[in-house]
Amino acid sequence: MKNLQSYLKARVPISSTDIELLHTYFTKEEVPAQTPLLASGSIERYLYFLSKGIVKGYQNMDGKIVIQHLVAEHDFFTSLESFMTQTPTTDYYETITPCTILKIAKTDFDSLQEKSSFWTDAVNIITNEHLNCKLERVKDFQILTAKERYLKFVAQNPKLALQVSIDNIASFLGIEPQSLSRIRKQIAF
Repeated sequence: MKNLQSYLKARVPISSTDIELLHTYFTKEEVPAQTPLLASGSIERYLYFLSKGIVKGYQNMDGKIVIQHLVAEHDFFTSLESFMTQTPTTDYYETITPCTILKIAKTDFDSLQEKSSFWTDAVNIITNEHLNCKLERVKDFQILTAKERYLKFVAQNPKLALQVSIDNIASFLGIEPQSLSRIRKQIAF
């Protein structure tokens, strides 16, 4: 819970009452590696905070797995549209490594927003941060070469670069695994 508190305190002021509310509404769960958290066609019931480990979010597009999210420790994730509207998702989420997650159910999420303004402020800030990351990723796909995207990924996510398979990184970066292998060999020399 301390990771979540630190993450939120870096973004919004939090009182001791707010911390008590976090303890009331968030539940901790230890999840083994390669465990599905969400499957396409289901409704996302939780907003997750990844306290420890790595999670991937992806879609199955005509039989091809397309990684859209590689979530590192100390960040939130969910299938946002499904979570907010309680409608079926096209997303999958799965742990890559053993994970410690903190999760809050949709009903508790709504209750927390009603009980404390810090939560509404935090959600708005975090949503904007994630939106800016998405916009930057789209821009990167438009203007950066595959090699430049990989170098930026490694610089921004060294832990992910070491712990996530080349296939998952390649999919996330929109590169074929063979091309990413060549890029990695070029960089090594």
